[in-house]
Amino acid sequence: MKLKLGIPKGSLENATIDLFRRAGFSITTSSRSYFPGIDDPEVECMLIRAQEMARYVEDGILDAGLTGRDWIEENAADVVAVADLIYAKQSFGKVRWVLAVPEASEFRTAKDLQGKIIATELVATTKRYLAAHGVTAKVEFSWGATEVKPPVLADAIVEVTETGSSLRANKLKIIDTVLESNTQLIANRESWKDSWKRRKLEDMRMLLEGAINALGKVGLMLNVHKKDLEAVLGVLPALKRPTISHLSDEEWLAVNTILDESTVRDIIPRLKQAGGQGIVEYPLNKIVL
Repeated sequence: MKLKLGIPKGSLENATIDLFRRAGFSITTSSRSYFPGIDDPEVECMLIRAQEMARYVEDGILDAGLTGRDWIEENAADVVAVADLIYAKQSFGKVRWVLAVPEASEFRTAKDLQGKIIATELVATTKRYLAAHGVTAKVEFSWGATEVKPPVLADAIVEVTETGSSLRANKLKIIDTVLESNTQLIANRESWKDSWKRRKLEDMRMLLEGAINALGKVGLMLNVHKKDLEAVLGVLPALKRPTISHLSDEEWLAVNTILDESTVRDIIPRLKQAGGQGIVEYPLNKIVL
């Protein structure tokens, strides 16, 4: 038996393959094939655009796949949300679909777009958003380069953003958030009922979540004389609880902890000053809670 797994092709492809690598799976792609190799004989991968993933999972062509919550809602897909995987191609966080208009326009709220033209890839979701605000507007599907369409080809756009930098570069301002989204591991409902496939997916979820928990974290271990232990612990963040163990010399202790990578460059010199010795920083692939 094999689990048929969809990997999102496009902007999330590299981030997804890297996340699986951290989780312990090696996925190899080829420009000539839509069927990546994976070093797990129980899994069969296929590259599918994120926009279409939920539909193929719902129909049972795939047992499971990774896609954004935005495309699940856009397709109104009836699937099982196995895990929220909060990562994206740049920031490993959530993304927003926003309503944006030209900086020079007088549009301030969605209601100002009554009777106007809005360009977006997220057509069904945008129509639901406008209906909720009592606005009737023409929503056109955009095949790409959506940011350049206002004000000539459209009055406004609904576009996905992580930082807003591309919108600002095209002299657009955000007037509302239409939808927040993050990547999800989803499953076909019948596949989820299958005990073997469900166990396989639950194991995969644990490993993927462990890989996400480890993002931006590093391990730190050092030796310290008993008399300096209090000073060393005083340097470490208050909420962290390091593991402390005895060395062969009873006067010395080993301290092991996990820290935010961004803080280590400040903490290591202070640990040295406090009496820490043999300080080693090491990368982490997974933290399973």
